Amino acid sequence: MGYVSAVPVPQPRAARVAVPSGGRRSLAAALFLGALGATVVLLSAGQIWAEGTASVGGGTVPVEADGGAVTGVPTALAIVGLAALFAVFAVRRTGRTLVAALLALSGAGAVLAAVLGASDSAVLDAEAARISGDTAAAVAGLTHTAWPYVTAAGAALILLAGLLALRFGKTWPAMGGRYERSGTPRTARKAPTVDPDRPEDLWKALDRGEDPTRGE
Repeated sequence: MGYVSAVPVPQPRAARVAVPSGGRRSLAAALFLGALGATVVLLSAGQIWAEGTASVGGGTVPVEADGGAVTGVPTALAIVGLAALFAVFAVRRTGRTLVAALLALSGAGAVLAAVLGASDSAVLDAEAARISGDTAAAVAGLTHTAWPYVTAAGAALILLAGLLALRFGKTWPAMGGRYERSGTPRTARKAPTVDPDRPEDLWKALDRGEDPTRGE
């Protein structure tokens, strides 16, 4: 006579569905890089970019120019990029791609403007001419600081945020989206069952604005 084992046969476990985290990581990285880059550009644009001297009455007077005086393009594009960074979450599909492209272009344009501004002497020449009263005067002993390159580095972060948005933006959530993390629509909550024999259920239904006699 055979014996039947009471030990249950182990069943294969259901495979766990891994939730992709690449979208969340790229979203956090884009937000961080874009916000940091815009902050760096806005702060460094207010620093001194170029210094020199102007000849006045046989002597010299120091002249200097900040980033905003040299070129206002990085500041303007940083503001545009910051607005585009948050606008990415308000649009979907083609609109999101276009806004992400605007974000990347803002960073690229700010990089180019900062690099070109690093060797610009026009503002200091104009200041030297104003101080000396000689329209042909030019600044002497011209030197440039590292701030234009700091601005360019901040703009590069904005560009990188835009590239991340172009690559991974389709996996990011949108503001007001009525979807779960899995991307499936949320199911409507079923109304509680009303027991006509229980007065408290009837009162609760009336309080919710429902007809307790419906469905009878």
